[in-house]
Amino acid sequence: MSTLTSAPAREQMSAVPGALTPERILYRLDWQVIRRLDGLLQGDYRTLFYGYGIDLADLREYQPEDDVRYIDWNVTARMDTPYVRQYVEDRELTAWFLLDLSPSMDFGLAERQKRAALIDFVATVARLLTRHGNRVGAILYGDRVCGMIPARGGKIQVLRLINDLLKQPHLARAPLTDLAQLLNGALNAVKRRSLIFIVSDFICAPGWERPLKLLSQRHEVLAVRLWDAREMTLPDIGVIVMEDAETGEQVLVDTGDRRFRKAYAEVVQQREAELAATFKRAGVDPMALSTEDDLVRAIVRFSAARKARRTVKG
Repeated sequence: MSTLTSAPAREQMSAVPGALTPERILYRLDWQVIRRLDGLLQGDYRTLFYGYGIDLADLREYQPEDDVRYIDWNVTARMDTPYVRQYVEDRELTAWFLLDLSPSMDFGLAERQKRAALIDFVATVARLLTRHGNRVGAILYGDRVCGMIPARGGKIQVLRLINDLLKQPHLARAPLTDLAQLLNGALNAVKRRSLIFIVSDFICAPGWERPLKLLSQRHEVLAVRLWDAREMTLPDIGVIVMEDAETGEQVLVDTGDRRFRKAYAEVVQQREAELAATFKRAGVDPMALSTEDDLVRAIVRFSAARKARRTVKG
C-alpha cells in the first residue's frame, strides 16, 4: 500500500532548513534528549540493546522459552534433540542503520517531517552508542541503495552521519520503495553479528519479508517505523486531489463520502495488522515513532517493553 497526500499539503513539505548544521543538531539533542535519557534510563542502555554484540559461549539443550533463532541445527541433527547456542556479550558492538530516504519520508508538516524524525533518532542512538566505545555505520536508500557509511566510533562519526543525511536529496518522484533491496544490501555487506536498526515508514513494494527474516537470523534487528497521524485518518474536507508520495500518481476523491473514509480506515488497519504480523514472524522488535512523538518518551516506552519481554523469556 502506498500513502496518498493532498497536493496542497505536499507543497508545504520543504526540505530540512539549510541553516541547520550537524553541530547544532547534535548540540540540541545532547541537551534536550540525551541528558533526559541519562536520567530516565540511569545508564541502563543494555535494556534498549539487549541481545546484541554476542560471541558463542556454550551449547545446551533447548527449553520451551528459548528463542528458536538460537537453535544450532547442526548439533541438533547430530544429537537428535534440539540444542541452542548460548552467548556472551562483546565489550564492543557494531550497529548499522538501514535508512529509508524515499519520497514518502518527506511527508508531514514542514517543521516535522518523517525525515526529520529519522535524523533525530539516528543521531540520538548513534551518540548513545559511540559514547560507550561502540561503532556505528549506515546504508542509505533513496530510489535505490545510494550510499554506505562505514562503521566507525566517536563523536566525529555521529556528525558525519548527520551531515550525510542532511545532504541527501529530497526525491520528488521514485519507483515504489524496494525495501528488499536495502535489506539484501545489508545481508551482503554486514558480515559480523551486529545490532541493526531498520528506520523506515515501511511503505514499500512486497517481497521484503524473507530478507528481513534472514537478517534477523544473523543479527539483532530492530524495526523503527516512522509514521504521521495525517496518514492514518482521512478528514472530511470535501473534494481534494490526492497524490501518491512515491510515484506521483494523482486521483480525485470526495472525503465527504463516509463510505470512502471508512474504506480508507479499513485499509490502514489492515496494513497495520500485516506489518505487526510480519515483524512477529521475523522475530523483530518494532518501535513505532510518530512525527509528533517526544523522542525521549518514545525511547523509554520501547526500552520498558523490551525489558518486559526479556523478563518473560527469562
